[in-house]
Amino acid sequence: MPTLCYILIAFGAYLLGSIPFGFLMAKAKGIDIRSVGSGNIGATNAMRVLGKPAGIFVLLMDALKGYMACTFLPPLIINGLAPHFSGLFVYFHDEPVEFQMRLNVVAGIFAVLGHNFTCWLNFKGGKGIATSAGIYLALAPLAVGVALAAFILAVLLTRYVSIGSIAAAVALAVTVWCLPRHNLFLGIVTTALAAMAIYKHQSNIKRLIAGTESRLGRKSDIQEITK
Repeated sequence: MPTLCYILIAFGAYLLGSIPFGFLMAKAKGIDIRSVGSGNIGATNAMRVLGKPAGIFVLLMDALKGYMACTFLPPLIINGLAPHFSGLFVYFHDEPVEFQMRLNVVAGIFAVLGHNFTCWLNFKGGKGIATSAGIYLALAPLAVGVALAAFILAVLLTRYVSIGSIAAAVALAVTVWCLPRHNLFLGIVTTALAAMAIYKHQSNIKRLIAGTESRLGRKSDIQEITK
């Protein structure tokens, strides 16, 4: 049963994470978000291309994917494999705490993989920052607070969202390791996810070095669409 749990949770979390809200929002307005701005389907490019309301919506929905994958999917799968229904969290809470954490972390991993490599867009997706925030809001909210502070500070100082995202990824990983009762598996996975987030920003890093990265509030991308 544990093996089947892991497989079903991984599959369900991947599908949940793979929903490309940024792409769908832009598509509803007749825009292929992959061909404008940075070409990314995440909240930052959605905000730049579609405006703040749409960008905030995409941000919240991408974060919700991660949060739902960790908080509701594992109990749903465990309960579904149980002999009879007795409430969503009943059987899940009967499992050892370490096993619960492993299931939650596996769900988080595959939600991020679904977002970053969505099967609906030829396995090309976002960078996983918002989805990771949703995951850690469920698993380590203190680390999310520190990462958010790092993001805001970096963006205020530089006006580059990409630098803020990289700073947040590093801060999240460091904070998870520094938590008083940190989980080893969660720490390792967080480090790997942070490394993947930084890797997914390699195009941004190249533009930062070249001096061509877009600063927050730049209008040229929006004007490009309306020409």
